[in-house]
Amino acid sequence: MASLACLSAPSGLGNITQLAFGTPVHSGNKRSIYQSRRKGSVSVRNEVGTDVSVDGKHALLQSGNDKLQITRVINGMWQTSGGWGKIDRDLAVDAMIRHVDAGFTTFDMADIYGPAEDIYGLFMNQIRRERGEELASTVTGLTKWVPSPAKMTRGVVEAAIDRSRKRMDVQTLDMVQFHWWDYANKGYLDALLHMTDLKEEGKIKTLALTNFDTKRLGVILENGIPIVSNQVQHSLVDMRPQQNMSELCQLTGVKLITYGTVMGGLLSNKWLDVNVNVPFMGPKLDTPSLGKYKQMVDSWGGWNLFQELLRECDKIGRKHGVPISTVAVRYILDQFGSHVKWFISQALRLAANVGFCWFQPSVGGSMIGVRLGLSEHLRDSQSVFRFQLDDEDRDRIASVTKRGKNLMDVIGDCGDEYRG
Repeated sequence: MASLACLSAPSGLGNITQLAFGTPVHSGNKRSIYQSRRKGSVSVRNEVGTDVSVDGKHALLQSGNDKLQITRVINGMWQTSGGWGKIDRDLAVDAMIRHVDAGFTTFDMADIYGPAEDIYGLFMNQIRRERGEELASTVTGLTKWVPSPAKMTRGVVEAAIDRSRKRMDVQTLDMVQFHWWDYANKGYLDALLHMTDLKEEGKIKTLALTNFDTKRLGVILENGIPIVSNQVQHSLVDMRPQQNMSELCQLTGVKLITYGTVMGGLLSNKWLDVNVNVPFMGPKLDTPSLGKYKQMVDSWGGWNLFQELLRECDKIGRKHGVPISTVAVRYILDQFGSHVKWFISQALRLAANVGFCWFQPSVGGSMIGVRLGLSEHLRDSQSVFRFQLDDEDRDRIASVTKRGKNLMDVIGDCGDEYRG
């Protein structure tokens, strides 16, 4: 354990290193009072040895007694919010049932994603009526709460949680991922404290974050709030989470859920050898996600370098019989974090002898956006679990990505792109 403590040095995570291995927190704030009132109810360090990959296709997210199993490929429902085509609710529900039948039982949404929570509620109602509670119990709904940075009273928080419960047609929300726009407003701690109360009252099963940076994740953990995951942007182009964030996740057991992993579809065969500078010659950047991630490509290294990345991923894909998008997802699901790779290599050697490895991938699951009722990529999603990248594959990818800019220097830490 002493050797692990030195991992905090590059990123200044000394306090978190202490947290990870059981040193008590004495913050002197109202959370300390809260902890004494609820003594024993919150574990800052997640269970050592928790399976990130339960059977290859699933991950167990855990903080103390709070546990939630998810599929490692998650159905992202941002596409229901408009901009990708009109969603027919009946067709959307039918598509969700097909995803469940294919084994992809985890859906991600938000209170601000248009009708996403309502569609999920219709889907859950139909699953219960037509397929029974047993199948319904295998479905997991991850929602987000994205409030304006106002005063976070118990009433404000509970009203938001109850609204999502009603829309999603569930008594208990499997996971609430909390977003906060303005770190200068410390109301995010108040909101999370109230959410912890609501969790203990049975309205929420697990607490998580979305788009929080490493520093604020550390602050939240120091305040004893039981976070199981942080959802962040992460792709072959955007490797920011594998710097300080991943180090903190390895130390505390918090897992990453990633979005933008196929960059709205840019990381796919569709965009291979496409010159976006020539109008009317090829696919269009005609969705909110394609526009967003094209800007990320420009910040990282430009379209020509991105084409080199697509060509290398295509070579890897043809080698394994999978498309470029599958290579991109597999690569991210395998990530451990740049600061711990040497320790992991040693741990894996030990694991070969003793059959156990403490280190687990920092990524619990990756999002693939689903255009419900409009298009499907179920075969591509299934193929993620039918192959493994080897050292040659990773070297091919690195030969390109190392020439791109470090987006930590360009944008800042995870989520900073939303805070200007």
